[in-house]
Amino acid sequence: MEQEKRPSLPALKGRGAVTNSDSSRFNLPSREADGDWLDERKALGDAPAKLRTEVTAEAPRSILSFNTSPDIPFDRSINAYRGCEHGCVYCYARPTHAYHDLSPGLDFETKLFAKPNAATLLRETLAKPTYRPAPIAIGTNTDPYQPIEKRYQITRQILQVMLETRHPVGITTKSNRVIDDIEILAELARLKLTAVAISVTTLDGSLARILEPRAPSPAKRLEAVRRLRDLGIPVHVNIAPVIPAITDHEIEAIVAAAAEHGAQSISIIPVRLPHEVAPLFEQWLEAHFPDRKQKVMGIIESLRSGKKNDPNFHSRMKGQGPWAELLHHRASIAARKNSLGKTKFALRTDLFRRPIVKGSQMELF
Repeated sequence: MEQEKRPSLPALKGRGAVTNSDSSRFNLPSREADGDWLDERKALGDAPAKLRTEVTAEAPRSILSFNTSPDIPFDRSINAYRGCEHGCVYCYARPTHAYHDLSPGLDFETKLFAKPNAATLLRETLAKPTYRPAPIAIGTNTDPYQPIEKRYQITRQILQVMLETRHPVGITTKSNRVIDDIEILAELARLKLTAVAISVTTLDGSLARILEPRAPSPAKRLEAVRRLRDLGIPVHVNIAPVIPAITDHEIEAIVAAAAEHGAQSISIIPVRLPHEVAPLFEQWLEAHFPDRKQKVMGIIESLRSGKKNDPNFHSRMKGQGPWAELLHHRASIAARKNSLGKTKFALRTDLFRRPIVKGSQMELF
């Protein structure tokens, strides 16, 4: 008897995740829909209410996060927001929402946290006599230029502190909203204090709308590369993630487009699927590419030593095996063909000047 084919999960317009499943890593109790929601659903003809973005302001005691990871080029970072409205289904930061009893699925892209006191905390940290400057990375977890930045402008305030103190800073984003701060970035670049990395996953606008539904289009990101370079701001394009059998055929085209728009270097990172990201990504494949799901996951597992994810240092960023070697080889050839170099943005630390914090003894002088 022929096995009945299971229907694909329905896609949600404007959202990356297909479901809002709870995490089971911390033995959190499953949530149930309350009576009011069930009444609303019945009134709407079994259609769930439209998801809206909610932002919670939080007041952390510190803003700098330090790491000792041997495979990333910085030891400190700032994340002004938790959760990300861009809704990229592949985002490796999704599992962090499970720490707060929230789903790494739709909650991650609709229930956000902002840190309005980030710049104040940063100034206090930089003012400490024991602080020693080194490049601070912004955007290593969630995007510093996601849509709510327009309202909160936390990233802009952080950059203003960077300029005031002559402190080096690197930015990673997949948004052309970085242009909103181009005058600050240009001044930082003049002092050799900043570089920007813009992520481009695909050049296909239709694919981008389902893969990273609320991020600016690839064309807008590439135009941001051009505008940054026109003002002398160092720009790197990161093709991340590369998804086998979905976007890997675009590597050469993305490299060429990056070079055409003024990027100085490129890099690639194969897709990573830590913790809850793996099932979310598989659900996304079921919704959008059900005929290709088995092939995609098979190649990903071949990149990750037979597993869906490899968390080990060094290999987590590059992958392993013939498929990984092929992807990096293709990117290297395309970079040479388009005269793009390796990522080498040496940011200065010798210009640093400690800020004066209101109420401190130094304010008396």
